[in-house]
Amino acid sequence: MSVTVRVPAKVNVQLGVGAARPDGFHGLANVFLAVGLYDEVTVTPADELRVTCAGPDAAHVPLDRSNLAARAALALAARRGIDPAVHLHIDKDIPVAGGMAGGSADGAGALLACDALWGTRASRAELLDICAELGSDVPFSLVGGAALGTGRGEVLTPLEVGGTFHWVFALAERGLSTPAVFREFDRLTAGRTVPEPAASQPVLDALAKGDAEALAAAVTNDLQPAALSLFPALCDTLAAGRAAGALATLVSGSGPTTAHLAPDRATADHIAAALRDSGTCRTVRVATAPAAGATVVS
Repeated sequence: MSVTVRVPAKVNVQLGVGAARPDGFHGLANVFLAVGLYDEVTVTPADELRVTCAGPDAAHVPLDRSNLAARAALALAARRGIDPAVHLHIDKDIPVAGGMAGGSADGAGALLACDALWGTRASRAELLDICAELGSDVPFSLVGGAALGTGRGEVLTPLEVGGTFHWVFALAERGLSTPAVFREFDRLTAGRTVPEPAASQPVLDALAKGDAEALAAAVTNDLQPAALSLFPALCDTLAAGRAAGALATLVSGSGPTTAHLAPDRATADHIAAALRDSGTCRTVRVATAPAAGATVVS
């Protein structure tokens, strides 16, 4: 018997970042939007815990117990006194180290798959608690849709979305380390008063109305200056998207994937073609949002 769970990528349509806290984390006002790019995590009984991965960028995915999928299986097993002897296979389609929560998606997917395989019947609250232990973005990967994340991003408030949003994602030639981007944020803001982040009402209103033009006028990412400081070539990718007709362009999360909001599918396809021809990125993906969270598919 095996269980397969499909789990989406995310884009941050607002990423408000506060000053570093005593615990080393930053307070966030993080408006997540799940997008239709997916990893699938399949869990099968085995003699011991092991992880395999296939798909684009699979060579860059750790296959030891540092992998969030493995950590999720271990966390649920420890709570329930279960031997975590499973084979976790990840079919990876979400960019690796791209600011789209691919690792977090794998953690949420493995957790839901193990819960189904082992019949632990964990409550949604318990699953979310384990997700929060694993990482700031993991709870949203479980929930999907759209949500405001506060605290360090793990405290979620679901948000209404009134329509479909069309996105083009340009994948960079190399990754960016999230901790490195936060360190650069701290360096760039040193000596300045960093306000406490708060949800942007224009962003929330635009999502609720399904209004792409209003959302384009409101999207923000406080980590973008840090990501561009570490990876200046991303400026060329953002410019190429704007020149091709994107309503808004921004770095996705901590980067280096860039997100380009289009008014409709035809324009999204045009932007994607222009970005492919621009020489400013490795490859391009088109997707819509919102998308469902982690879901058992077989």
